[in-house]
Amino acid sequence: MLDKVEAQSTEALMAEIGTRARAAGRVLANAPTEAKNNALMAMAKAVRAATPEILEGNAKDVEAMKANGQTAAFLDRGTLNEERVEAIAKALEDIVALDDPVGSVIAAWERPNGLKIERVRTPLGVIGVIYESRPNVTADAGALCLKAGNAVVLRGGSDTVNSNKAIHAAMQKGLIEAGLPEDAIQIVPVTDRAAVGEMLRGLNGNLDVIVPRGGRSLVERVQTEARVPVFAHLEGLVHIFVDKAADLEKAVAIVKNSKLRRTGICGALETLLVHKDAAESHLPVILDALNAGDCEIRGDAEVRKIGSGVLEASEEDWSTEYLDKILSAMIVPDLDAAIAHIAHYGSNHTDCIITEDQAAADRFQAEVDSAIVLHNASTQFADGGEFGMGAEIGIATGRMHARGPVGVEQLTSFKYKVHGTGQIRP
Repeated sequence: MLDKVEAQSTEALMAEIGTRARAAGRVLANAPTEAKNNALMAMAKAVRAATPEILEGNAKDVEAMKANGQTAAFLDRGTLNEERVEAIAKALEDIVALDDPVGSVIAAWERPNGLKIERVRTPLGVIGVIYESRPNVTADAGALCLKAGNAVVLRGGSDTVNSNKAIHAAMQKGLIEAGLPEDAIQIVPVTDRAAVGEMLRGLNGNLDVIVPRGGRSLVERVQTEARVPVFAHLEGLVHIFVDKAADLEKAVAIVKNSKLRRTGICGALETLLVHKDAAESHLPVILDALNAGDCEIRGDAEVRKIGSGVLEASEEDWSTEYLDKILSAMIVPDLDAAIAHIAHYGSNHTDCIITEDQAAADRFQAEVDSAIVLHNASTQFADGGEFGMGAEIGIATGRMHARGPVGVEQLTSFKYKVHGTGQIRP
């Protein structure tokens, strides 16, 4: 009976959150850019002022994560310090500088009958964000949705519940100061998993889009159960292909940075493919650089012949997102084989070719069907901030209008404005 009561109370709570979000979204859809920017600037100020409270909450979260035996990568994503809190505040300010997409004219034309038609950007409405471990998502998602005129319902993971609440409280101050509805950015106040289920069902029609940020199990559940559109990627099975025409110095630097800069992000390199004609010249130097960073290498038979201390790769390794200092490596006969390998094992997230052969680069970028395809650059650039889009709400690998980093522009839809002078259809 108790479980039933709790389920009912959670259902009622989430229904109320959805109703309030829809009402706030109507106000935000027509809010002037100045009001939204004022709110964002006030939020940044409030986040900085609340740094002690945010770090205090985060310390509790980190202690609990350690007690639960979370991995180093997971802890890295969930840990805040003064520098990272400042980065959260700076990201809010960066979003202010972005153009407001709402109301912008995508295209305009005139029909032979004199009708003037405009395709104009509009907010999506109400966005639900379900995320794990990354407390910065609380600010990034809330701010991006606000800038694009959307209300947002945030459901953070239990691992960083105290951090999320502290950041959200600061953002609420910004909304109040700017005279915008507090319900524009709401955070689910309970850790009950039933709350997630309610969001996946759409909060009685009040959620228009869901964005999951987290591990494979979370994203799989969202993609399987959601009754509203989803912007998401399942995992980041990121590849780099070192072509026979690759510059050795570039290859070493790019591979090392792609793998080891931050192993726990979705743009981190997981599988290295090397052209057979570059294996003897390039691979030993690359492996030495990775080994110096304490990276474990799992390779096929040819890689093991060339590199020392390389473990045998299993079939499972080619489809594993390690999010750790582990890398799978394979020698391939040519560009065709590299593209085929990525097509078979990849996740359509981010892939890269290192080569000085422009024709090979062009083929790779044309034929690899990933949201982000790089040439001679680290895969760690796979986020919206590095694209000049400001903070991102996530990365989408589907084939909807939002693909790759999801920033303010991707958080809008459009409508048609038709201007007539009395025309009627014959």
